[in-house]
Amino acid sequence: MTRRVRIIGAASSVGAQDPGCARGPEALKQCHCFRALMHHPELDWEESLYPRRAHLSVEGPLGQVIDLCSRLCEDVHQTLRRGDLPLVVGGDHSCAIGVWSGVKRYLGAERQMGLLWFDAHLDSHTKHTSYSGALHGMPLACLLGVGDTRLTGLGLAGPKVSPQRVAVFGARSFEPEEADLLARLGVRVFTRGEIEQRGMVCCLDEALSIASQGTDGFGISIDLDVFDPSQAPGVGSPEPEGLEPRHLLFALAHLRGDPRLLAVEISEYNPDRDKNQRTAALAARIIGALLPGDVASGGLKLPSGHGGSTEI
Repeated sequence: MTRRVRIIGAASSVGAQDPGCARGPEALKQCHCFRALMHHPELDWEESLYPRRAHLSVEGPLGQVIDLCSRLCEDVHQTLRRGDLPLVVGGDHSCAIGVWSGVKRYLGAERQMGLLWFDAHLDSHTKHTSYSGALHGMPLACLLGVGDTRLTGLGLAGPKVSPQRVAVFGARSFEPEEADLLARLGVRVFTRGEIEQRGMVCCLDEALSIASQGTDGFGISIDLDVFDPSQAPGVGSPEPEGLEPRHLLFALAHLRGDPRLLAVEISEYNPDRDKNQRTAALAARIIGALLPGDVASGGLKLPSGHGGSTEI
């Protein structure tokens, strides 16, 4: 049975330094490239969640991020309980804390998930290592159990994902403190340099295996800054020499019917920086790849549910 895709907007930039990402979800909804998607019979777009000023505190945006992520956690949990596929659209990447905490709450303490994290950055700072203090640079660390306990404890206490079941893909701009933390924990990081050397298909195949094998399901987090600015200029923190979207779109098209896919999250769309809705169109293609319909594919091998590989 085909699962319905439920889009949950996280219209927030309180975890970032640039306010533009707060307008991301609603701007996408209004783009002409989303009009056909909005009428797809298997897609529902829920009301977006917004930060609440009542939770702004002497700690700055932390209280608002905690509140927003708590509500996201609940919405994602309930969406999974209904048997639907949550697709969260941000907003800055701190929303990932709420998304994957909600997935873990749904799975429970005994079941394990994997996580494939597409990002130009490692997002693995803590308040002690961050150069900026911005919370959108900390979500992966929080999900691994490192950070403020009010964030690491959302949904269920403790880490939401085992480091050995996380693959970071496309990283090319990060600080030594982040790299040291992930290396110490044993997280596999596929840098832009490695991908260029070994090839996109080979690295993506390995990354998907890490996230999917030996788990009870896996999720996909896509920070749009993983792509090259020529393809995705409208992001919160653009970095040069990013990925080309084609192989990721093929992978998503193959995985859309996979019952192991628990949730998808797309973050950091900044309409203020977009050019001719180029990034919005890419986001629409990503979402469209998850919906039933004809999508072209090419020779990418992905792990099957039985320990083998499937070529698309």
